[in-house]
Amino acid sequence: MAYLKTETDKRGVSTITLNRPENHNAMDRGFIDEFSQALGHLNSNTRVLVITASGRHFCGGADIKWMRASAELSETENMADAMALSNLLETLNAFSKPTIARVSGAALGGGTGLVCCCDIVVADDTAQFGFPEVRLGILPATISPYVIAAIGPRLARRYFLTGERIDSLEAYHLGMIHDVCSADTIQRHVEDQISALLEGGSEAQSATKQLIRDVTHRPVDETLRTELARRLAHIRAGTEAQEGLKAFLEKRPARWQTS
Repeated sequence: MAYLKTETDKRGVSTITLNRPENHNAMDRGFIDEFSQALGHLNSNTRVLVITASGRHFCGGADIKWMRASAELSETENMADAMALSNLLETLNAFSKPTIARVSGAALGGGTGLVCCCDIVVADDTAQFGFPEVRLGILPATISPYVIAAIGPRLARRYFLTGERIDSLEAYHLGMIHDVCSADTIQRHVEDQISALLEGGSEAQSATKQLIRDVTHRPVDETLRTELARRLAHIRAGTEAQEGLKAFLEKRPARWQTS
């Protein structure tokens, strides 16, 4: 059974579409494994990755049948399933190219986790987020590092503990998403973000993503400052930086090379 659709256009924009609309694109082990494989086998020319979904909902969280079956599994088997989801989330979070989540309808539990792993999130006014795990007697364990990175520990205390729904406007104010629009304009808003990303150099964007990961929560000491100066000196000497400077001086769009 195919859980996803994957395609890459001539610009290097790859789209992964969650494709279980009859089941609200809910997660089970097959979904998780196929998603992980899709991330590992994307077109080598990918410049931007968009995560979207078929149907009314982005991702309704864990599949009910899968959750029911988990009650019969051993702790070892449940651990394997949890690690599969954790590995998927980390693969998406650490994906080297810019990522955009295009969200309509419900994105609950693991669905919100996927959203928080993306660099840019565009949601329409039907979108709802939340962490219903405590209402099921479990906890939002695997998604917690990515959600806390997005909204901070203080807000996570409220929303993890209550399990309440978060509408798109509230999610915007929390810093969970970056853009809210109407359902009939969401694709235009996503295309605006894609266009902005394609104006940047792919190597520079990948290096910048790694920079953010490496700098976050580190003290600004001589070791860090020296490391950052070395990174800047290295990338300045590269062909992409030379093309970027040349294009700027010649007042023309840069001709970026795909990897």
